[in-house]
Amino acid sequence: MDCPSEEQMIRMKLEPYSEVKQLSFDIPHRKLEVYHTKKVDKIHQAISELKLNDRLENTEDEAELPLAPDDSKQRKILWWVLGINFGFFVVEMTTGWISNSMGLIADSLDMLADSIVYALSLFAVGGAVSRKKKVAKFSGYFQMGLALLGFSEVLRRFFSESETPLFQWMIFIAILALIGNLVSLWLINKAKSEEAHMQASAIFTSNDIIVNGGVILAGVLVYFLDSKWPDLAIGGIVFAFVMRGAVRILKLTK
Repeated sequence: MDCPSEEQMIRMKLEPYSEVKQLSFDIPHRKLEVYHTKKVDKIHQAISELKLNDRLENTEDEAELPLAPDDSKQRKILWWVLGINFGFFVVEMTTGWISNSMGLIADSLDMLADSIVYALSLFAVGGAVSRKKKVAKFSGYFQMGLALLGFSEVLRRFFSESETPLFQWMIFIAILALIGNLVSLWLINKAKSEEAHMQASAIFTSNDIIVNGGVILAGVLVYFLDSKWPDLAIGGIVFAFVMRGAVRILKLTK
């Protein structure tokens, strides 16, 4: 598991199985411990259907069920991270259109993708499986539609005359988004949690920081080259990440 969406995929897949009592994720080592009361065959088959290149390593009889951690502090931090991500989605989307920057628009959708996954994690607790899947399916297709529109706009600008984006806006807003993600990463690391969703959130946020750096670099290149091409290039790359995120969200519905 290398992102929160994969953890969510497994949790939603196994939720209907009453024999599953607890799941313990180890994100860095891509391991999962399943505490259950019946045979492992059906559980393993359900996980295999997700096509995550799983492998059953071993089973242990009468394993002691670990105590469930108090996640109230972690949920509070994730609410803050969700707020930061969604806030910068709005800011980058707005300023992206104003500054004519596809890089900012693409980065805003990347922020939206993260917000969707965090929201699914926070709102899904205690809800019905069918409702969770409907929300995930709508979110996935909505995000995929936005990514396709973004790709089409990149192609349109590539093959037609269009204004050079305002590099000042690109650099300034991307720096603000970078600061926002650094704050998010600081909050996550401050929790010092070994829980899977917190580890996955740290990975997600680290990837966002790289994307922010790419937009800043594109803005600098737009300035030096006086060209729209760096902005279109970073926009296309980030839209590819957004599309990948949409596909992963849709996998939650299977």
